[in-house]
This record gives sequence, C-alpha cells and structure tokens, in this order.
Amino acid sequence: MQDKGNVDLQDQRRRRRYRGFAIAVGCLMFLLGMSALVGWLLQIEVIISLVPGFPSMAFNTALCFVLSGLGLAASTLAARRFLIAATIMSGCAAAIAAARLVEIVTIGRTFHNIDLLISRFVIPPDFIAQIGGGMGPNTSLVFLIANLSLLLSLHIEGKSQVVQELTSYVVITLGMIALASYVTDAEQGYRWGSYAAMALHTAVGMVIFGSGLLARSWWMQPANRAQIPLWIPAAVCFTGLLVDLYTPLGVANGILYVPLVLTALWFGNRNAPLFFAFACTVLLMLGFFAVRHDEAAFWQEIANRTITAATLWLIAILVFYFMRNNHNLETERVRFGALVRGTPDAVIVIDGGGTIRSYNPAAESMFGYSPQETIGRNIKMLMPEPYHSEHDGYLAHYRKTGEERIIGTTRMVSGRRKNGIVFPIDVSISAVATGDAKIFVGIVRDISERARQEERMKTTLAQLEAYTAELERSNHDLDEFAYIASHDLKEPLRGLHNHSRFLLEDYEDKLDDDGVRRLNRLVRLSQRMEKLVNDLLYFSRLGRQQLAVKRSDIGLIVKDVVATMELLLEERHAKVVIDGQLPDVVCDAPRLTEVFRNLITNAIKYNDKPAPLVSIGYLERYVGKDGTVARNVFFVRDNGKGIPQEFHEDIFRIFKRLEKSQDSDDGTGAGLTFVRKIIARHNGDIWLESEVGTGTTFYFTLGKKREGQNAAA
Repeated sequence: MQDKGNVDLQDQRRRRRYRGFAIAVGCLMFLLGMSALVGWLLQIEVIISLVPGFPSMAFNTALCFVLSGLGLAASTLAARRFLIAATIMSGCAAAIAAARLVEIVTIGRTFHNIDLLISRFVIPPDFIAQIGGGMGPNTSLVFLIANLSLLLSLHIEGKSQVVQELTSYVVITLGMIALASYVTDAEQGYRWGSYAAMALHTAVGMVIFGSGLLARSWWMQPANRAQIPLWIPAAVCFTGLLVDLYTPLGVANGILYVPLVLTALWFGNRNAPLFFAFACTVLLMLGFFAVRHDEAAFWQEIANRTITAATLWLIAILVFYFMRNNHNLETERVRFGALVRGTPDAVIVIDGGGTIRSYNPAAESMFGYSPQETIGRNIKMLMPEPYHSEHDGYLAHYRKTGEERIIGTTRMVSGRRKNGIVFPIDVSISAVATGDAKIFVGIVRDISERARQEERMKTTLAQLEAYTAELERSNHDLDEFAYIASHDLKEPLRGLHNHSRFLLEDYEDKLDDDGVRRLNRLVRLSQRMEKLVNDLLYFSRLGRQQLAVKRSDIGLIVKDVVATMELLLEERHAKVVIDGQLPDVVCDAPRLTEVFRNLITNAIKYNDKPAPLVSIGYLERYVGKDGTVARNVFFVRDNGKGIPQEFHEDIFRIFKRLEKSQDSDDGTGAGLTFVRKIIARHNGDIWLESEVGTGTTFYFTLGKKREGQNAAA
C-alpha cells in the first residue's frame, strides 16, 4: 500500500508538470500572436517578419495563435466555463484555417480574401499591400489539424488522446522542417509551392504549439508516459533533417533517424515508435523534395530513401512489439505485486543462499520485522531452534544433491516473532528458476488460532469421552436399578394381590358387602400398580434399545393390528378403513405395530359415536392450517369427541389421561408417550389436528421432520 501511495504521488506530480507546461505553452502562443497583432496594428514591420526579406506572419496567423493559445490553456482547466471557452476558441481557429485552405484549393494562390476579411477593417490598405502574402497552406494545415484534435479530445474520450498525440508529432515535425529550411536556405521546406510561406516565428510557434499539445495528451493519460525530455527527440529530428539536406544522397539520414525511433523506448506509450517512424518518414520525404537532384543520382537517392524508410519502420515495429511485451510483463508484475501485498498470508522470497529478497506487508504484520530489517538477511532469523540451526545445512544439501524435502509440500513448523515469541505456522515452499539460479517463494500462514482450536477440540473430545463413559455407566446402573426395582416392587404387589384373592376365596362368606368390595378394589389397584411398573420399565428401556429396521409393508402391519383387535371392534361396532395405498418404509416393524395399535385403540375407546370409524392413510405432501409443510406423512383419523387445543401437548405426557375410557379403567396413560418415543427413535415427528365434537387426526412422519420443527424426544 505504501508503494501504491508513492506511485500515486509521483503520478500527481507528473500530471501537474504536464498541465503547467501546456498552460505555459498556451500563454506563449497568446503572447506571440498578440505581439504580431500589435505589429500589424502599429505597422511595425520588424515585429511581423523579424528579419528583413523573410516572410511575414499574416494577420490571420497571429489571430489563430491567440485563439489556439487561449483554447489550449483553457482546455486544461476543470470548470465548465473554461471548457466552453476552449471549444469556442479552438473552433474559431480551426474555422479560419479551414476557410483559408478551401480558398487555396478552389480559387488559387493570388487571392487572399480570407486574410483580408478582418484585417482590412483595422489595417490601412497600403500597409497590407506593402507586407503582402497571407496565411500559407502549411500554416493553415497545422492550425486546422491541431485545433480539430484539441476539440476531439475535449468532447470524445478514449482514442482521442492518441489522435492528439499523433497530431502533436506532426505539428512539431512540420514546424521543425520550416526551421531547418530557414537554416539551410531550402525554401521548399517553409514554402509549399508558389503559395505564401510560413514565417520564421510562425515555425517557432508551431514547434511550441505541438509541444503543448503533446504535454496535454500526456496530462490526460499521464501514467507510464514519457520519461525523457521532449527536446531530445526534437533535437535528433532537427539534426537529422539538417544532415539530410547537406549530405549527398541522404546517406547519413538513416543513421540519425534510427536513434529517434529508439527514443520511443523511454516513452510509456506503446505507439510512440510508430509515431516517430511516421515523423521520420515525413522528414525523409521533405528532405528529398527540399533540394534539387541531377538526373544521374535521382533514382539512386529514391532507392536509398526507400530502404532507409523500410529500415526505420522495421525497427519501429520491433520496438513496438518489444514495448508491448514489456508492458504485458509490467502489468503482470504489478498485478502479482498487488496480489502479494493484498494477500493475508505472508509471502517471503529468498535466494539460493537463504537471503531474503522480498517481504510482503502480511509478513511484516506476522513476524513484527519491517522490510528494512529483513531484506538482505538470512531467512533463519525468523526461525526458532532447531530450524534455525538446520536451515543452512538443508540449503547446502539441496544445492549439492537437488533433493527436495519440503519444496512443493506444506508443513507445519514454528516461526519466531521479533519479540521472541514462537508460534505455529504452515509453510508452503516452491522453487522458481530464474536463468541459471533459483529463488524460493514461501507462503506462510499463522495457525496459532487453529492450534488453539485443535487443543480445545482435544480437551472437548476428552471431556466428551469421559461424559460418554459416565453415561454408559449411568445407563448400566439405571438398567440394573430398573430391573431390581421392578423385581422388588412386583414382589410385594404380587403378595398383596395373592393375599387379597385368598381372603376373598376363604372369607368371602364371613365378610360383609363393604369388605368384599374393598378387597376387590385392592386386587384391581395391585394389578394397576403392576402395569404402571411394567410401563415405566418399558419406557426407560425404549430409548436405549437398538431398532431392528428393515423395509416393511405398512399396509400389512395395519391389517395385522386390525386382526388382533377384532373382538374390540365387534363390541364397539367400530370400523377401521385404509384410505388409499400405504407405502413400504424402512422401520422397526414391531415398534410401528405398537404405534398403530395405540392410536387405533385410543380412537375407539375415547369415542362417543354409536359407530366409531377410524381411517388410516398416507399423504405425499401435507400443508397444515398454520402453513406448516411436511412430506411423506401417515395419519390416523377418527370421528370421536375431539381434543381441545390446550390439551394437545398434555396427552403425550406419561401416565397423563384426560378421562377414562367408557368400558375400562385399566389404561395407564402411557400409550401416546410410547408412540411419540418410538416415532422420535425413527427420526420422525407426531402432531395432531382436532375439532371438539367432530374428531381427531394424528399425523406422523418416519425419517423426515416437518420443516421448521424439531422431533419430539
């Protein structure tokens, strides 16, 4: 993150430099144009032409310098009013230049109506006639393409900056060609044909204008832009043209233009070599047409310049691909660096001697050392004993034999912080070949928390094992207690029952009616007490016995239950029907038989209708009145009294009965408790819906719980 902050700071500084340079260029152009306009208004010829006999700067040229300079400076300011001003200024300059070019193409060189359109209102006609000339075609072309590229970059994002950069190279090239032509007295460089020529200070202004456009394009896209001063390629370009004009057949020009293309290596823009190759090609062509050639050397020089241009483009293409590959590598390096800086794991790179070469922020946080304290030192400074002493020996053994013990694997070892604390870590090491040498990348993860959790887990497991052993012992003791208690309780109960029967048999004729009634009551209570003891013993074992599960036919189970209850059904005039097809399920058949027997028995016994009806069925999907959803649900429905809502949970409590059945008081009230326990052992659930006076429906599942519900224990 610190590196990224430094890069952002450098980028901001670079942007400020480019923006300041563009504004300065705009101001210089404004001053240059205003100086020429003052010269025209005050009729000072030396300001207009600089050197007697040299071409003069036309009035419209000076006006375009003023407009273009203001437009360039305003285009670097953020406020909307400056954007509008830049658009208006650049648009006016482009319109003046375009009108002049149209005039040259359509009417000819002898007409200067566009130049006279404004100047004749403020400049005396005789002074205009004395100066003569007008805006040249090369000057008009430069102002047109430069201001159009500026307008494009103001209103269209994306590739417009590349267009402006290419335009700036063209503008600089045309300006330097004119300057070189003045130095070499080659009129063809600053005067295209028989038209008006580009003045000396106009040529200087064009070079400045192109530099400002280039700086603005770099300001708009400043990252990885030019890292060398612009005057270096400009000086090479200018020198190359001079040598070209004074060297027979242009032999030396190819040698000087090659360094110009190679300067693109210092520019972040991958298209720079192609731009420079284009500029050099233009210089080659202009150098050829700037001088006269005799017939004998004409074709030889054409061949020489063609070969030179081809060589320049070949070098430019090679540089282009080289820069593209470098850019891709740099992109991957930045991406990898961001990944290494952002990863929560420590990433440490060492060389073959164990010296730390890279150390990311996560490693700094983990070990407590800063990069300045670790880079250049041996990795064993981060290791406790015995790893500290063994590490150098391992590296020496690896260099000697190539045997990889921990490379390519992940190991749990120990690390040492700056404060001396030793902590557990996971280390994954990989070897990376770099030429003839190898570097080793280690990914380190602090597993202190995991180690603590594992230790807590071991403690919990030990406690759980102890609890399990205690529970098994307790269950064993409970089984023994239940057996002993049932045996010991049944013994006096049987005694009470037998002695009561003996008294009835032997002394019934000697007892009055009340005594006989009380002895019969004692017999029934002892029998009921024995049933309660048996049910309690059965319930205590029900949750611990293993289920004998297998695939069973539920329809057959129900039919067997109904067959065993035939006498009760006849006595109560009751009927049991199966509603639809009952599926096969995996269950403990004897236990499920008990479930259906209890539910059917209760449905008949606690029924006030003259003809009790019990319906048994199966639902693939159940939707309750409260929106509860369940699948694969069995039901037992009766037409009895119904159960009030407040007792829906009480009926499942052991020994809890809402009322006695009509014909028996032998029940203990444990039947539904056994039903719930058996269904819970099958990982199912049981519930009911009832309407008083209409009937009750018990629903239950086997192996599936209702959504959002827990199975009853």
